[in-house]
Amino acid sequence: MDATTVLAALEGNVATMGYGLAAIGPAIGVGIVVGKTIEGVARQPELAGRLQVLMFIGIAFTEALAFIGIATYFIFV
Repeated sequence: MDATTVLAALEGNVATMGYGLAAIGPAIGVGIVVGKTIEGVARQPELAGRLQVLMFIGIAFTEALAFIGIATYFIFV
């Protein structure tokens, strides 16, 4: 095993761990968005439709972070 092989294996492992860490942010973000939406519906049930639409928009934006993490994984591997 030469140094190049070891370095390539190390870079792949670091990129995989980096994506795993990058997925934590969107997961926390989606949890907060959904939790606050449930809280808002509990306080104002008549706004459930509007809050649900805003929740889905918020989830889409936070999941965009996960897609950026996937793209950087493939760029660096």
